[in-house]
Amino acid sequence: MPAPQDRIKNGIDNAADKAKNATDKAADAAHGAKQEGQGVMHTVREGAETVMEKAGDWAGQARDRLGDWAGGARDAAKTAGDKVQQWAGDAYDVSADKLGDFGREVTSLVRRHPLPAVLIGFGVGLLVGRAARMV
Repeated sequence: MPAPQDRIKNGIDNAADKAKNATDKAADAAHGAKQEGQGVMHTVREGAETVMEKAGDWAGQARDRLGDWAGGARDAAKTAGDKVQQWAGDAYDVSADKLGDFGREVTSLVRRHPLPAVLIGFGVGLLVGRAARMV
């Protein structure tokens, strides 16, 4: 039977090994969460860029169409106004659909990866807090 000092030493060694394993697992999880968070941010950034590009395209098309319709009689102006109004309504609907899809995608990412989402939200909150404090 081992001496009490040996049992205590073995117990301390076992506890230290378990603590080291736990910290290694936590570090690995944090690293994985960081990578997933970066992926989520990349996807969010790409989605926002796509929406902005589409809005710019729609605005350019509206400008082009308006230029084509401009300059004419009163009836032509009314017709153009009606077309612009309809086109603007269509553009709004498409933009709302795109933004809705983007929102659903972000929601899905947050549901699939809640820990990175919380960490990202915490980081963004810290950044906003620092920026607000500087102002």
